[in-house]
Amino acid sequence: MSDDSKDKLDPPHNGEPINLKQLAAILQLSQTTVSLVLNNSPAAKSIPAHTRERVFQAARKFHYRPNYFARSLRRNRSMSIGVMAPDLSEGYFTMVMNGVEEYLLRAQYFYFTASHYWNHELMQEYPRMLVERAVDGFLLLNTPSEIRSPLPTVAISAHNNSPGVTNIILDHMRGAELALRHLYELGHRKIAFVKGPNIIPDTEYRWRSILEVARQLDIKVQPDHCIQLDADSWSPGVGYEPMRDLLARARDFTAIFCFNDISAIGVIRAIYDAGLSVPEDISVIGFDDIMSAAYHKPSLTTVRQPLREMGRQGAQVLLDMISQPEKQYPEEIVMQPELIARESTGIAAAAQRGKRRA
Repeated sequence: MSDDSKDKLDPPHNGEPINLKQLAAILQLSQTTVSLVLNNSPAAKSIPAHTRERVFQAARKFHYRPNYFARSLRRNRSMSIGVMAPDLSEGYFTMVMNGVEEYLLRAQYFYFTASHYWNHELMQEYPRMLVERAVDGFLLLNTPSEIRSPLPTVAISAHNNSPGVTNIILDHMRGAELALRHLYELGHRKIAFVKGPNIIPDTEYRWRSILEVARQLDIKVQPDHCIQLDADSWSPGVGYEPMRDLLARARDFTAIFCFNDISAIGVIRAIYDAGLSVPEDISVIGFDDIMSAAYHKPSLTTVRQPLREMGRQGAQVLLDMISQPEKQYPEEIVMQPELIARESTGIAAAAQRGKRRA
């Protein structure tokens, strides 16, 4: 029987999720072969790519569910999901998880959290381990790993291109416009930039948006005024040392737009340690609006990501996908940022002098 004819076989059930035995029968493959593919086992590499893809397509089409504890689970669900993140330190992830937890608690869902710390082997192994624990779906936070699984999957700030994954993303073009137009209207023309670590999925999307908005505003992005963060860290030191080095070689800029609030806090300390002040000498704008941003001195102007709402939305969509697998779900859900103007930005020194002369 050809591959095409196998795929056209009807499932032997009434629309309910099928088990491994049924899926193997539909595909006319052994249960071992199907299991190796669905669990992304290293041994699956020996199976032809077209066969692996056919297994995934059939698993999605016929709503395959791992059946490890089916006899003891009502409606063939474990009422749990797997959450993967780089880490859960203070800042971005804490706020996203607040939204995730709020929704899951109301829905009486449990979750397993796995922090991979950007370790590629862990990013490959954790999905298999979570499947073995019979999770109903995956929620990926800032994790670009292309999980090949029939389970429902939602990715937050991960820009995941795997089939069937719904991505919750920010409108980075709007975020860049809010920040740069705010600085532009304050008279800033010479602006420095802190670019995020290459390992973070949002970095390139945000940077391309910054370059486009800067071009529209006729703001020159000078390479020697740009900082590239080398590490994904939730210590302000991630911004302090690069800013200290930047100030040692150049001070002919009046503002700096930082990749996130944590780096911005480090940048502010470096400015003060160099004998300058914020915002009188250099205005600083961050990104995210973490909980401590409003209480820093000076309080931090930032582009607010709706982090709790992104977490809540991600959890809601994932549970909808689990309970209603027959529905079609969007590839992307775009969230809108907001400018929060506080004390760390002010009128550029040159613009202030011009006002005084007038």
